[in-house]
Amino acid sequence: MPFTPAELHDLPLVISAPRFATYLQATGNDRERALSLYEWNLTLSAAFIVPLQVCEVAVRNGVAEAIEKVHGATWPWSNGFLRSLPRPKRLTDYNPEIDLRSVAARQPTTGKVIAELKFAFWEQIFTAGQDSRLWLAHFRASFPGTPATLSIPTARATARDDLRSIRHLRNRIAHHEPIFTRNLVDDYRRIHELTGWRSQTAAAWMNRKQGVTSLIPLKP
Repeated sequence: MPFTPAELHDLPLVISAPRFATYLQATGNDRERALSLYEWNLTLSAAFIVPLQVCEVAVRNGVAEAIEKVHGATWPWSNGFLRSLPRPKRLTDYNPEIDLRSVAARQPTTGKVIAELKFAFWEQIFTAGQDSRLWLAHFRASFPGTPATLSIPTARATARDDLRSIRHLRNRIAHHEPIFTRNLVDDYRRIHELTGWRSQTAAAWMNRKQGVTSLIPLKP
């Protein structure tokens, strides 16, 4: 539906001039087209929440399952596991050990720790340093839908790259940033594929529930 004169006047002010400028630039300074693009970006960002949530829960539970097999049910408090976590190259980079220690200090159970850890934590477990500790023995059990043609190190590296891209998408959506310049078809493919590595049934169910793929072609 077309925008009302009040919407054309007020919405860009509510959105803010610097933020709306991104959409104006993409639409040749056409105010109505820019608002249509903003509205589509908003609707698509909301639609992505469903597959993103399914993927994150599926992946983190798969990772936690592998960690538990090696470090026991109380792995968040295991010094052996804490020492195995990758160290950031810079002090300003995300540190999975600090994150885990902080969460484990205030949460009483492993389940609550899993729910509170940052998305980046799970990404960091897919490092080459964990191949001999976790993945060579347990990757296919945690992610049984992984293609048999992929070696475990290749699958693990692919998962890490995909999670990094998915996390960037998730963060942009969480901070209300534009996603319209991304390859959104590829974004959804990554989410669907990684969910399918954990469970083909879950991936098929997610595919039925999501609205992303029907919205992508409607970009103004």
